[in-house]
Amino acid sequence: MNANRRLVRMTALLATAALVVTACSGSSSSPSASAPASSAGGNQPSSSPSGQPSSSPAGAPITLTIAANAVVGGKSDQEAAWITNYVIPTFEKQMAAQGENVTVKFNGTGVADEQYKAQLALDLKSGSGADVFDMDGIWIGEFAQANYIKPLNQILPAADSWDGWSQITPAVQANLSYQGQRYGISSGTDGRFLYFNKDVFAKAGLPADWAPTSWQDILTAAQTIKSKVPGVTPLQIDAGTAMGEATTAQGFLPLLVGTGVKLYDESTQKWQGNTAQIQDVLNFYKQVYTTGLGDPQIQMAAKGRDQSFLEFSQLKIGILAEGDYMWRGVINPTGGVNPMQNRSTEVGWTLMPAKTAGSGVNGQGFVSISGGGGRVLNPNTKNPKEAWALLSFMASKDAVLQYTNGQPQITQRNDVNSQILSSDPVLTFVATKVLPLTVYRPGFAVYPQVSQALQLASQAVFNGKSVSDAATEYNNTLVKLVGADHVTSGG
Repeated sequence: MNANRRLVRMTALLATAALVVTACSGSSSSPSASAPASSAGGNQPSSSPSGQPSSSPAGAPITLTIAANAVVGGKSDQEAAWITNYVIPTFEKQMAAQGENVTVKFNGTGVADEQYKAQLALDLKSGSGADVFDMDGIWIGEFAQANYIKPLNQILPAADSWDGWSQITPAVQANLSYQGQRYGISSGTDGRFLYFNKDVFAKAGLPADWAPTSWQDILTAAQTIKSKVPGVTPLQIDAGTAMGEATTAQGFLPLLVGTGVKLYDESTQKWQGNTAQIQDVLNFYKQVYTTGLGDPQIQMAAKGRDQSFLEFSQLKIGILAEGDYMWRGVINPTGGVNPMQNRSTEVGWTLMPAKTAGSGVNGQGFVSISGGGGRVLNPNTKNPKEAWALLSFMASKDAVLQYTNGQPQITQRNDVNSQILSSDPVLTFVATKVLPLTVYRPGFAVYPQVSQALQLASQAVFNGKSVSDAATEYNNTLVKLVGADHVTSGG
């Protein structure tokens, strides 16, 4: 199947899914349902905050619309309240001070993510929709291939000169980019790394400042824990289908980029099939889960990831590969799901090493995978200068600080992170050490199915299948999903 045929099928599927959503949910829940006619069409004002002239008479009224899958008092309440109470009144006031008659409306929904995505695709396909809208970073490639969104500098060349880009690490910009072009501005992200229990390490005679530089260093530490600390699972790295996307994002992909390749290569437009790198990852899983270094039963449990969190908090797991969510939401002594009262002294953290020193993507010695979303400019807007002014305002330092409301959380901006994360060592570590190294998951409609195939392959090896057979089965599935012309095998 060639790329054009796949694109046609993907576009048709998006449109069909969106029509189903429209029929089932009604217009009141769609991102464009309450958008006025001028949101993607209508009058343009005489100038924008950037000082560039528009074609309409001075002071001509315009309306801009923001769409997000967020509702005050419901889903993503923090974002919805911020848009309603800060973004809209502050931006309108700033525009008025410059002689601009701009009204901003918020079209918030609280539906399932796939329903929001399908309606967004329908809006864009029909040339409508909000001027600025939220989008998961993993959707960017899919929407770009369908020509539903365009690079920012094609909508407004001045977007490239925004001073805010200097405060967003290039790796974080990549979350809202495709084939090297920026389609939006990230609204925040996360990172993956290794946690370790210092109490367990002390009993095993391992250093409190442990800093592995290779996969073998991780395995050696796990083997030491196994031999010296009975009753403790040495290493937890998510595997199998029960863990779902956690297997792919917390385990498989961080390992894969440590071999020097990404799952999808944008330059060749090919996915990693039965390659040496995929087999390297499966071999690592096999060493962990067939030699007693990891617990296969946790991987098979319906709530295995939650179980791994609990056991780590109980000092029953030595090393755990996870994201910053565990620090913020799980073992946080204040409000965590499994609080560790002595978290600051009992828990260590370190970068995820590449397979060997310098073998990671871009020649890196350490790696990470990140997720997150951002905001995109509608290519159909009739007010591109003002819409860009709104989008960039939402990503300004002052606006992002208002969004965080003084609470420690990793944002897209370095200047904000340095201000609000100074008292949190792990979030500072992620913002300054992990994010510059990170890469993102491929943004294509087929990705969830590819992800599941990777999960199945990892499960196959810890259930006793050979690495070669597991990799071959994964490759066969991948070929069915994307076509042989888009799979790299061998090597």
